Amino acid sequence: MLIPVDANNLPVYLNLAQAYEAEFSVLTDKSPGADGLFALDTLLEGNVTGYLWYDSETPIGLAAIARHGESEFEVCEFYVVPRYRKAGLGAQFARTIWDKLPGFWTIKQIAGAEYATQFWRRAIATAGITQVTEDTYVDPYWGTVTRQQFQYKSNTCT
Repeated sequence: MLIPVDANNLPVYLNLAQAYEAEFSVLTDKSPGADGLFALDTLLEGNVTGYLWYDSETPIGLAAIARHGESEFEVCEFYVVPRYRKAGLGAQFARTIWDKLPGFWTIKQIAGAEYATQFWRRAIATAGITQVTEDTYVDPYWGTVTRQQFQYKSNTCT
């Protein structure tokens, strides 16, 4: 179940974001601060909206999505708790977001995150998206990234 982040569930998002930051710290070379918390790379403000993904009552994932225009979106952060991976829930999470926000999408993975690149390739294919551009791109913040871009048109009835 996809839930937008608001003031009531922001603490849940921030707790999961710490697990996400810790997992990627080997690639980002980040350490927690003196309070034991990692600084977040993407804040939920301005054009960035957060989402939580639930399995029944259990929060199992988060996403931070930036809107760069009327129908242009970027996945800034995406995380599924390791216990819930390999069951197709991450791909379902991504597809649910794409159905909610049809348009032009950009997804980037930092160098060293080949497992994330494999995940996104599978999620995109599972969603039936066949027209995808994938390249290596130098991002001003992240450095060299693998990037996928595609147009998504929702197949759900609204």
